[in-house]
Amino acid sequence: MSRVLIIGAGGVGSVVVHKCCQVPEIFSEIMLASRTREKCDAIAAQLPIAIQTARVDADQVEELVALMQSFKPDLCINVALPYQDLTIMDACLECGVNYLDTANYEPRDEAKFEYHWQWAYQERFKEAGLMALLGSGFDPGVTNVFTAWALKTQFDEIRELDIIDCNAGDHGQPFATNFNPEINIREVTAPARHWEDEQWVETPALSTSKDFDFPEGIGPRKIYLMYHEELESLTRHIPGLEKARFWMTFSDNYLRHLEVLQNIGMTSIEPVEYNGQQIIPLQFLKALLPDPGSLGPLTHGRTCIGCLIKGIKDGREKEYYVYNICDHQQCYEEVGAQAVSYTTGVPAMIGAMLMLSGVWSGHGVFNMEQLDPAPFMEKLNLHGLPWKEVIS
Repeated sequence: MSRVLIIGAGGVGSVVVHKCCQVPEIFSEIMLASRTREKCDAIAAQLPIAIQTARVDADQVEELVALMQSFKPDLCINVALPYQDLTIMDACLECGVNYLDTANYEPRDEAKFEYHWQWAYQERFKEAGLMALLGSGFDPGVTNVFTAWALKTQFDEIRELDIIDCNAGDHGQPFATNFNPEINIREVTAPARHWEDEQWVETPALSTSKDFDFPEGIGPRKIYLMYHEELESLTRHIPGLEKARFWMTFSDNYLRHLEVLQNIGMTSIEPVEYNGQQIIPLQFLKALLPDPGSLGPLTHGRTCIGCLIKGIKDGREKEYYVYNICDHQQCYEEVGAQAVSYTTGVPAMIGAMLMLSGVWSGHGVFNMEQLDPAPFMEKLNLHGLPWKEVIS
């Protein structure tokens, strides 16, 4: 029986609070907080049990501290913006609260996807006797656990890792993103980076692609090489990795629109002056695009996210593919959100459950692959994200 504070009332936050309400024996008291309390109240009205709501500016440590001191949570689930990770971690340290997030910190003025800012909190959390769990979404998150599971159950050594993310859904909109447009476009337009021969290799954004045949009727799709933060932690914590890459699918329509927006400067994060005011083009674009939370009833099709892994078992080469397929409309029927929000929110709830029940424990800052993957893999099957494996 634990008290949990969830910060962030977007699509992922809505999924997290819905899923926490399904496990009242773990999450006995829930508070949902956001800069806009009305969003929290709207989500609360959809729930089968009563929760508390509050307004908080996650950029302001003093506001976060006041809220935590009032509610006294055992754990804070951070599904706000990645820019706010450090202020929330600071507040958790001041109030003696354990911490969990789904995406690494990044500064507002530069698209850099690195863990070093949060890894620097290791000693502070350790000395405080607190646990911080980073990246408990799907990618990062489940993909990290998939890799740790493969090493534990299938391989003596992992040599190559390809994380492959396919959204085969269609929302019918001319151009929209399935999660926060500002974060999505920053990721997609950043240079690609992968690990090979003990070094990082950088290539232009979306310049490398190949075809991949996805299982269960999704079929062949073009996948594009990108950089994703779990590569940084996996290459640090999985010994012997010779190559690690992240791939994602994009529709031709998405790429055409993105190219035009880049060509006219609308994806820039550098401020420009307009009518005597400083505006950031990408933030202005975000205000014009559909709210990802509105795409739930419109999106049909499935996602397929998994890890294709090559390595050595008993002196022989082996290939292993572990993946999850998630249906957009099934997610909407259950929690009122499309599958991209669902596949991020469910692992956040599972990570929180394992922390609060003491199955995952420790003092300091942890990435997902550092913990025993078995209980997490079991919970995925029980809470809406069943996985399958192909061994060859």
